[in-house]
Amino acid sequence: MAANATTKIQVNYGKDGILVNVYADNQGELETLLASVQDLSSLINSVNGSLRALPAVVLAPPTVESVAQQFNAPAPVVVEGQAPTCKHGTMAFRNGTSARGPWRAWMCAAPKGAVDKCEPIFLK
Repeated sequence: MAANATTKIQVNYGKDGILVNVYADNQGELETLLASVQDLSSLINSVNGSLRALPAVVLAPPTVESVAQQFNAPAPVVVEGQAPTCKHGTMAFRNGTSARGPWRAWMCAAPKGAVDKCEPIFLK
């Protein structure tokens, strides 16, 4: 249930990945809804256990080529020892450090913010 313009109170509970949102316009309604959530807590936990028992689905990250193919766009051309090219021209080499550590990548020559800017090619 999405909150509407008259919602006064919102309570979020999180436990083991379970998130319950309760929206109420007043204290009485909140108390009633929280009692309902409490009545359903065994069912909520049971469903959580069932979902956790399912095998994890591991998907391989998409390649630049597969994404380009989905959009009928030419994939960047990478030739060993040369700067790759994309539909916007020669890609530029950039490197830096993020929260996950150092990175290196070839970046599209399209201007920043261009809607058709190609994805960077990150190097390992």
